[in-house]
This record gives sequence, C-alpha cells and structure tokens, in this order.
Amino acid sequence: MKVLFVCLGNICRSPLAEAIFKHKIKGSGLDGSIYADSCGTAGYHIGELADPRTRANAQKNGVTITHKGRQLQSSDLEEFDYILAMDRSNLSNIKRLNNWELYSEKIYLMRSFDPHPGDEVPDPYYGDEKDFQEVFNILDRSVDHFIKEIKEKML
Repeated sequence: MKVLFVCLGNICRSPLAEAIFKHKIKGSGLDGSIYADSCGTAGYHIGELADPRTRANAQKNGVTITHKGRQLQSSDLEEFDYILAMDRSNLSNIKRLNNWELYSEKIYLMRSFDPHPGDEVPDPYYGDEKDFQEVFNILDRSVDHFIKEIKEKML
C-alpha cells in the first residue's frame, strides 16, 4: 500500500504528516507493507528540507523529518492508493491533473480522518510555534485514525 500526503509547498504540513505516519507505523507490523511520501502541488521548494520550524516542532514531539520537497505529478494518481490533501485548495489542485476522475475514490482531505470537527489542516507558515503545534496535534490524531482505518481494510 502507498500513501501520499499533499500540501502546497511540501515544507510544512505534508512532510510532517508523512513523518508522523512513518513514525507511527514503525514497529506496528505495517511498516514493511506500507510506503509513504509527501509532495506539494506547487514547485516552490523542490529538493529542499522541510521548514526549520516544522522540523523543530516535529523533533520536540519525538518525530524526525528527513523528506526533501517534490512536486505532485499526474503519475502519483495511479501510483498511490491514498492521496491525502491538507486543504481544499490543494484538493482542487489535485483535481486539475489529467484523468483525476479515474482516481477520485483514493483522494481525501486529511481531516476526513480527524475525530475532532474540522475541515482543513491550517497552514502554519506565517504563524508561530503555537500554530506549528496545533498542526502537529491535528495531524497526530488524524494519522491515528487513518492508520486504524487502513488496518481494518488490510485485515
């Protein structure tokens, strides 16, 4: 199974979601059967490490981010089993790719797995440490519920 997390620049939310996901599946018995990656719908930060504030926040919460930014490609639609967009704008960007309709059943908003009411994962880029921690908390609980769902489907 392959999972792709998507945000705008691939330096804040999606690499954090990827890192949290990988951290949580390590040692779960799923880590050998699931591949995870992240990307941005824009090409602003291709080849760059995640934002230093995102990496610091992740480290503070016991998660390490090593991902380098890449841009979403049409081939990702076919390659990945789950494509999780952080917000509606990036969901719309995904839906601009050729033939996205063929893969619509695998495209979700990340917060559709969040047990707390909410629609989008806010972008912390222009925020402070509190905003980065809020995003971590949202992604942490959303990833928990996402893993629970995929475990049920894999059994």
